[in-house]
Amino acid sequence: MAVKAGGADPESNSKLRDLIQKAKSLNVPNDNIDRIIKKAASSDCENYETVYYEGYGPSGIAVIVECATDNRNRTSADLRHYFDKYGGNLGTTGCVSYQFTDQGVILVDAEGVDEEALMEAALEAGADDIGLEEDTFEVLTPVSDLYAIKEVLEGKGYKILSSEEEKIPSSNVALTDEEAVTKMQKLLDALDDNDDVQNVWHNWETE
Repeated sequence: MAVKAGGADPESNSKLRDLIQKAKSLNVPNDNIDRIIKKAASSDCENYETVYYEGYGPSGIAVIVECATDNRNRTSADLRHYFDKYGGNLGTTGCVSYQFTDQGVILVDAEGVDEEALMEAALEAGADDIGLEEDTFEVLTPVSDLYAIKEVLEGKGYKILSSEEEKIPSSNVALTDEEAVTKMQKLLDALDDNDDVQNVWHNWETE
């Protein structure tokens, strides 16, 4: 999908370059990466599209699921089954997305990093905020500037652990009923096991 959207050259396609880095961090062989890029650039490659599904888990937990699919009917049927099976229901577009804010999130290795210098560099590049979580700095950015800010920080020598578009819930909901907790976890596990599912966001307070 990244190749079709921005071309097969990672030098000019920042999204593709970021995905290649992520694949390498997961020990995907270079031959596999090259083969996938060549296949995606060919005219006979399957057409995948990004589709977002929204719904409620047990006890009204808001859930957004990002899928990459070549068959919407199959994907929506699978997701509807998961939500129904584990005490929730798949809703309509917009039913829960208003409870989330789109945000770019860059994680920077904190080892040996001066926080003030990183903050200055990040804010000058257009970041919204920066915070420290254990041994990692979290840089918040506008989604539209995520990859540009990541490249600026990389150019200054910072070690980028990940850069993702996230959906941040405006508030979280705690589950106290053990059955609801079990069902919610099983719902997330089922979504995670589905090949079409790329990302899942929710407002379940798990800590």
